[in-house]
This record gives sequence, structure tokens and C-alpha cells, in this order.
Amino acid sequence: MRAAGRVDRDLVLACVVVAWVAAALGLDAGGSLTRQRLLGAGTWLLLLVLLRLEPRATRVQVGVVVVFATLVEYVFAGWLGVYVYRLHNVPAFVPPGHGLVYLAALSIGRSAWAHRHRTPFLATTLTACGLWAGWGLLLSDRQDLLGAFWFGCLLVFTFRGRSPLVYAGAFLVVSYLEIVGTSLGTWAWQLHDPTGLLSIGNPPSGIAGGYAWFDAAALGLTPVLLARWDARRLLQGIRGRAVPAVGRRTPPGSS
Repeated sequence: MRAAGRVDRDLVLACVVVAWVAAALGLDAGGSLTRQRLLGAGTWLLLLVLLRLEPRATRVQVGVVVVFATLVEYVFAGWLGVYVYRLHNVPAFVPPGHGLVYLAALSIGRSAWAHRHRTPFLATTLTACGLWAGWGLLLSDRQDLLGAFWFGCLLVFTFRGRSPLVYAGAFLVVSYLEIVGTSLGTWAWQLHDPTGLLSIGNPPSGIAGGYAWFDAAALGLTPVLLARWDARRLLQGIRGRAVPAVGRRTPPGSS
């Protein structure tokens, strides 16, 4: 019964994120900057509410991903223009949106359903991504070298990384996000990277390979951040207990 409950919670969380993605992108279509900011506030609120139900390590992982993804957004969209948002900005809902997408991928990857169907789940997602990448590379009118590269990253992380089911979940959620976002015109990918050498699909296939890098950063940094936080709290506790003893003064006239 506990396992079944866990499946429900994890997959329901992923469904909530998928529904919010559709709602937020739909409401943003043709909207003003003010609407984007309101959607950003709503996205942050949803992320914080969902994170309250998560263990501390997961909250830190998601925080690391939000920081890294936001830096990527401002470099590749804001500076290099590899992809361009509708209002030529980074919408307010994008940074927390990355946290939601990563949390959804984590939820799918840790679900009992994913573990129960591990082999067919991984095989199906890799096959789908491979076919998409092959189509973009060989058959599409718009060649997609970047998507093929990211598919290669996804393969490497799936077979060598620590959380292949999370990467499979990321393929589902990120591909859905990209297809909806580019279809609505929320953002559009340029034909080539700034060098002009790397062709890009709209959206690129295999883009979940990028989230595999975010996951690697989160898994690598989270234990370090938690250890430092715990060490700092321990030191503060020791100092707090030591201060009263050090601060005592012998009353005047006492022997």
C-alpha cells in the first residue's frame, strides 16, 4: 500500500507540473510583460509549495538546478541569442519553471512505476529520442546537429550516470515543454549557433541531455552544500553554548 501511495504522489506531482506548463505558456501567449511577471510569481509559489513536501537534499538539488539553468538562460538567450523569447527577455516564469521541470523529472525517475518498468521505460525513451535526433539530422528540412549532440550526451549519462530514470523522465517533460513552447511562439531557436557551424532544430531533439548536465551539477554540489551547512550550524551551536561560560564574571567581593 505504501508503494502504491508513493507512485500516486510522484506521478501526480509530475502531472501537476505538466498541467502548469501548459497553463502558464498558454496564458503567456500574446500577453504583456506584467502578465509574465504574474505568471512568474505563480510559478515560484507553486515550486515553493511542492518543495515543502520534499526532503532537504531534494530542495537543495532543485535550488542548484534553478541557479545553473538561470545562468544558462541569460548567457544563451539573453547574451548569445541562441534562442529568443517572444518579448526578447527571459520571462519571469522561466527560472522557477526550470525548478519545476527538474522536480517533475526527479519524481518520474523515483516513482515505483518507473522502477517497475525500468528496462522498457529507458528503451522507449532512448529509442524515441534517437529517432527524433536521426530525423533532425538526416531528414528534416532544418538540420539539427545540436539535437544530435545532446542525444549523445543523453546516451552517455543514461549508461554512465547515477540516475538514468531521471534522465528518461527529463526527456518526457522537457520534450513536452519545448514542443508546447515553440508551437505557441513563446520562444524560437535560431537556425545556427553564434559561430554558424552548428545547426539547430526548433526545438532541438535530445534537449533532455542538457538537463542531464544540470542533474550532474546538482548531485555533485548538493552533498558539499549540505555538509557545509551542517558544519556551520554545528559550529554556531558550539559557540552558542560556549558564550555563557566565557561571559561569566566573578561578582565583586566574592572570594
